[in-house]
Amino acid sequence: MPAIEQPPARRAKENERPLVEDIRLLGRILGDVIREQEGVDTYELVERIRKLSVSFRRHDDQAADRELKSLLKTLSGDEAVRVIRAFTYFSHLANLAEDRHHIRRREVHERAGDTQEGSIEVALARLRWAGIHARTVSQTLANSYLSPVLTAHPTEVQRKSILDAERDIARLLAERDEIKGRALPRDALAPRELAANELQMRARVEQLWQTRLLRFTRLTVADEIETALSYYEATFLREIPKLYGELEHALGQHPVASFLRMGQWIGGDRDGNPNVTAETLAYALRRQCEVALRHYLTELFWLGSELSLSALLVEVTPQMRALAESSPDTNEHRLDEPYRRAVNWMYARLAGSLKEFTGGDAARHVLPPQNPYFRAEELLADLRTLQDSLRANHGGALVHQRLHPLIRAVEVFGFHLATVDLRQNSEQHEEVVAELLATARVEKGYRGLDEAGKRAVLMKMLADARPLRVPGADYSEHARRELAIFETAVAMRGRYGPQAIRHYIISHTEAVSDLLEVMLLQKEVGLLHGTIDDGAHIDLIVVPLFETIADLRNAAPIMREFYALPGIAKMMQRSGREQDIMLGYSDSNKDGGIFTSNWELYRAEIALVELFDQLAASHQIQLRLFHGRGGTVGRGGGPSYQAILAQPPGTVRGQIRLTEQGEVIASKYANPEIGRRNLETLVAATLEATLLQPTKPATKAFLQAAEALSQASMKAYRALVYETPGFVDFFFSATPIREIAELNIGSRPASRKATQRIEDLRAIPWSFSWGQCRLTLNGWYGFGSAVEAFLAAGDRKEQAALLQRMYRQWPFFKALLSNMDMVLAKSDLALARRYADLVPDARLRKRIFGTMEAEWQRTVDAMALISGEKQRLAGNPALARSIRHRFPYIDPLHHLQVELVRRWRERSADERERRGIHLAINGIAAGLRNTG
Repeated sequence: MPAIEQPPARRAKENERPLVEDIRLLGRILGDVIREQEGVDTYELVERIRKLSVSFRRHDDQAADRELKSLLKTLSGDEAVRVIRAFTYFSHLANLAEDRHHIRRREVHERAGDTQEGSIEVALARLRWAGIHARTVSQTLANSYLSPVLTAHPTEVQRKSILDAERDIARLLAERDEIKGRALPRDALAPRELAANELQMRARVEQLWQTRLLRFTRLTVADEIETALSYYEATFLREIPKLYGELEHALGQHPVASFLRMGQWIGGDRDGNPNVTAETLAYALRRQCEVALRHYLTELFWLGSELSLSALLVEVTPQMRALAESSPDTNEHRLDEPYRRAVNWMYARLAGSLKEFTGGDAARHVLPPQNPYFRAEELLADLRTLQDSLRANHGGALVHQRLHPLIRAVEVFGFHLATVDLRQNSEQHEEVVAELLATARVEKGYRGLDEAGKRAVLMKMLADARPLRVPGADYSEHARRELAIFETAVAMRGRYGPQAIRHYIISHTEAVSDLLEVMLLQKEVGLLHGTIDDGAHIDLIVVPLFETIADLRNAAPIMREFYALPGIAKMMQRSGREQDIMLGYSDSNKDGGIFTSNWELYRAEIALVELFDQLAASHQIQLRLFHGRGGTVGRGGGPSYQAILAQPPGTVRGQIRLTEQGEVIASKYANPEIGRRNLETLVAATLEATLLQPTKPATKAFLQAAEALSQASMKAYRALVYETPGFVDFFFSATPIREIAELNIGSRPASRKATQRIEDLRAIPWSFSWGQCRLTLNGWYGFGSAVEAFLAAGDRKEQAALLQRMYRQWPFFKALLSNMDMVLAKSDLALARRYADLVPDARLRKRIFGTMEAEWQRTVDAMALISGEKQRLAGNPALARSIRHRFPYIDPLHHLQVELVRRWRERSADERERRGIHLAINGIAAGLRNTG
């Protein structure tokens, strides 16, 4: 008989069963640990709170809600902290179970032949269906540059100790699936193996419970560097070569260039962070080098143990024989083992490199460290000698196991691991240049000059071969610190290779002179060679960052004027023909709201593409857009695959950089398998956007409608945030922004200046705060009013039909609304109202929250009208499932956070309550996953 197909609801429930089992297992283990460590009373208190929260969330039990609120108010400081720790760790453990289920479902689909969108397999299949040959894909990749860039921001709430323990639990969950997968009905070993697995899991959960979640002191730049490096050790160094291996297998005989490379801001980003200095830059690159070299040393050690091939049994190439004979390894047991002798020699040389570059010692020695490799290319040459010899003499399988992935790793990571970007605010550069010009008696009043005057002075200095610095002059500490960064960049590039530092990002770029000032500072230290009018070339790409709405509108005009200056275009031709331009999502959102931010980014990209198409024709200069995307939708977050495919036509072309920020780095890359899948979606989207060009130019009607929506949306947003009396007081009272600023979760201050002006607040804590109180205002506010105004501006039915066509046919519009849908699904007005109760002025609270509530409803109604979906996340069942399983356990953290914030602000005396607030911030961030 044919199998009876299960109804969708039952099938979905069956698919979720392993996830539910994992959550229950981890919850049971955590409960056992709490009962053992804290006592039965604490365990029963946590269970009572959990059941009340689940009852209210899933069944809208109002009596349970009242009982829950009443119970939480009676908790002592110690009890509150214990309960918060319990629910925070449950959020962390639920994340691990969810990640495991995501991998599990992906594997089920792949085994069934149902490969997922965003995979390399699907992307290449689409290319084949479109008639695009593998050779064309290979050629495209050879001219591509894709780079995720890790940045540190004050929302990273994870300690490395916690991350390490959780990685172990994730590994044990995967191992548990393997045991179940191979267990036969009468397999006597399976129960024992599962019990041993659970015992190890319990040890890790016990470790978590006894490990401090919070730091005693503010995170240092060195701490941030170490946290970032842990992702390379756990994920990038091994998973990126695997990803390349998939591409190589899919493209057959066609080569795959190393187009995917990592970037890093940590250690080089000085904008608003006085803790980043020349010393931290040098430390960052030294540690990056050490991580890369130690990985290579480990792989060489195991390679040596595997390549036991005897010259009595196999032939080797002449080059391989020469490499083996150059080895000082004369051990009689290895005289007939040329590969081992060669690898031991390579290990000794690489150990010498480790000592030379980092001062560190290799763990194992057959030969003492000596004759170090000074460039990654030298190591690559020897590795390729091994590879060529093996392939020529029936050793192909041995190449694929370890050697080829190692070669790819060295190609991608070199001796620098990741390209470190330098970043500083344009005002800081202007201050240094003004001091240099005044001290050299070239121009005493530089800062008072208009833009034309500044350009004239700067161009004159760039055409002068002489440096500006006066020997023996007493420069300010600020000037010395800034110039030291440039000098260190010269030294680091010389030490670790030119890819160690390649980009210089100028925050708050408002004029052409902002770019010229950084070029002049490069000239001062020898990073710009020659003069602008006589064959100059420059080492660091000068990257303007356009952040605010006004900056985005000026992006193309500024770049047009820059390239119109005499000598600039030819210098860029000689310097690699690349121009990176960074677009800021965070500040533009804080400035104009979600819709206007995205629309102005879209318009800026189109204008820049048009400009650089002209420059490509005349000077072959290639545009690469660098997207400063944060974790939240309000800061450019959301699914990367859809975001790349929704870019305007012609903006990708194989070239893209994008930031990965805050705790989103952990959610994407802490688990190696999840990490590889996320990297895979970036590659797939870049290939599809480049070769299929799925995004067609928007129609004139679509563009006009978007402009109208943007104007109305920005008007509504700014009316609330910048024009409503008392809004700042409401924000600082109704969100935990003050408590976030105190938390030791980043090396960078939360605000640029010591004020409570929204303009001076960094976009990251601004977004983080709205996520914590579950209003998520920065991800939707203004859109409802915009749609209402648009519908009223013409025939309502025709206007609605136009918006619906835009949603169906325009990827930009659909991706934006999909992200808003996700934000609205994570918002919760009932919880947000609890935070609003913290505002002491009742009239202010009622007025502003009422405005927000009305706009929220307008936005929900607008989304339903345009998409046709009445329920949130109708098109994203995975996220809907996540919310259904996790949010009941986040609610108590919100209730307790509000209660403790109220007590703290009233008394500011109980340190336990302050610690409880910070623990709740951690737990909520972990539960929501993209709040920073």
